[in-house]
Amino acid sequence: MGLNVEEIRKDFPILKRVVNGNPLIYFDNAATTQRPVQVVAAIARFYLQYNANVHRGFHTLSQEASEAFEEAHEVIAHFINAYSWEEVILTYNTTESINIVAFTWGLKNLREGDEIILTVMDHHSNMLPWRKVAEITGAKIRYVDITDDGLLRYDMLEEMISEKTKVVAFPMMSNVLGTMNDVKRIAKIAHSVGAIVVADGAQWVPHAPTDVRDLRIDFLAFSGHKMLGPTGTGVLWGRKDILEDLEPFKSGGDTIKDVTLDSVIWHDLPWRFEAGTPNIAGAIGLAEAVKYLMRIGMENVREHEKELVRHTLKRFEELADDVDVYGPKNPEVRGGVVSFNVKGLHYHTVGKALDLFGIAVRTGGHCAHPLHYRLGIKGTVRASYYIYNTVEEVDRFIEVLKTIVKLKDRLAKEKVEDVCTGG
Repeated sequence: MGLNVEEIRKDFPILKRVVNGNPLIYFDNAATTQRPVQVVAAIARFYLQYNANVHRGFHTLSQEASEAFEEAHEVIAHFINAYSWEEVILTYNTTESINIVAFTWGLKNLREGDEIILTVMDHHSNMLPWRKVAEITGAKIRYVDITDDGLLRYDMLEEMISEKTKVVAFPMMSNVLGTMNDVKRIAKIAHSVGAIVVADGAQWVPHAPTDVRDLRIDFLAFSGHKMLGPTGTGVLWGRKDILEDLEPFKSGGDTIKDVTLDSVIWHDLPWRFEAGTPNIAGAIGLAEAVKYLMRIGMENVREHEKELVRHTLKRFEELADDVDVYGPKNPEVRGGVVSFNVKGLHYHTVGKALDLFGIAVRTGGHCAHPLHYRLGIKGTVRASYYIYNTVEEVDRFIEVLKTIVKLKDRLAKEKVEDVCTGG
């Protein structure tokens, strides 16, 4: 069926903006997506019609808010085909979700001499929590390398795996290279030695069908703001049998059934991991975003992005002498991310030049510094796509890049501060 992109664009008023005298082209979706009017309206309805705390009262507003908040868990569970909504823990972002796994399961189960396998393409949000837990427990971190084409070295993973391996944590899709990893293959290798599988789905879940049962993973982390939802929303999914054996990462209000001066009985799932007053409006907005994506179909989202990437890589051939493009050449194993550098120009200079034409991209290390060092560079320019982007926008992007290349000698004289950018 495909996406009706023109109809979708009507739901995003921000796309009508004019930036620096040019129609906005928003290619920074890997950092955060825009929100449709339906999500904004759902949040507004909560605040204007039934704003109240959840799980705190028997009055009508509290009951309505609690029902909507709990429904968000059910909607997300359906979206990723979880076994139960009780496995869906609402967090503030992918970073918090992974920290929960590292500092609950990790601190409880890791010992000196155990091994945690990560990859050189990891986002800092997956890499750093495990490194911190390794420091505390005495576990050892090992890294799987990539090929020159930006694909994961599965042969290296198979060589590394052993009875010492307790955790294999990895990005389902690289936020720099766009590489879509073979999740089921990684899970099978990890489970062959009894290791748990922690999947960073920040760049995958918004862009491709996700079935946690079929993928055979143990934990999945992703963010709401990268999939049309509000900022400050995220999800941790975990197998119920594993979650039930863990105590909260953060404790306090709503994490308990009972407390005495010397004992505590923790709450049922998922509430024991959702301490304090949650981001109720955010959860309601995220549920609306998920409903929006389910209506248009994640298969269609994936096919649309493959078309955009295929077209982008083809058009970049016209700039082959002046531009380095990173990551797999095959759109079948690549998500909607294209990172590149213009030879002779700093990536921040290119990003600012594109902004002068109304084109929003990301520049810098993208919270994946080790990957850039592996590539022999400090940073890149990243264009990343979503459901409202068009082939015509890609064409405009390429034509503007041609202009930037022509002005390269003049632009190279601009002084640039090499600041760190995330996402």
